[in-house]
Amino acid sequence: MRLTISKENYLKAIAEAESEGETVKAVTLSRWLRVSAPAVTMAIKRLRRDTLIHVADEGQITLTPAGREIANRILNRHHLIERMLTEIFGLEWYKVHDEAEQLEHAVSSDFEHKLAERLGNGGLCPHGNVVGMDSPHDRRGRGLKPLEEARGGEHLIVVSVFERDRGLLEYLDGAGIRPGVLMQVVSTKGDVELETGGRSVRITPEVAAKVWVKAA
Repeated sequence: MRLTISKENYLKAIAEAESEGETVKAVTLSRWLRVSAPAVTMAIKRLRRDTLIHVADEGQITLTPAGREIANRILNRHHLIERMLTEIFGLEWYKVHDEAEQLEHAVSSDFEHKLAERLGNGGLCPHGNVVGMDSPHDRRGRGLKPLEEARGGEHLIVVSVFERDRGLLEYLDGAGIRPGVLMQVVSTKGDVELETGGRSVRITPEVAAKVWVKAA
């Protein structure tokens, strides 16, 4: 079986969408990967042929054990590269996801092992996310919640943010909202109004839904 960059991207996207609590279908992959429906259909055929995915009668797509192994390997490599870019090279946190998307297909297994030796396995990426599967249910089990569920007067710490949207990350960085930041919720009527770093910030509920927080 020839494992192409395209196949790796599809397998990783399936795992990532599952981790966000989504039921994965063809339309899900079209949205996540920003590719056309015909392209997704062809990719699904190839992945089924290689026994990397299973497609149920109703269209739900799940990874086979072989597909899951490949997806986990790419996710771990992506995680290590993000950490390398910030912890070793000092690249801005909102830039590292896009860079890692390119580099994850280029580094060798030997280099990946060297990164693990240098940085250690596990840990958090610059966006506050753990490596591999981490569903909304798992996050809630650790005492986290989306910022959109906050109440006025709460003091919260940003734990993680959705990392697959460069525009969102740049917006949050400009607003001073990043992992580790302490903030107070002023109001949740309409937009979410926050006080952080001595400044007042207002974000929409849609943006707040992408930010996971815990009580300070």
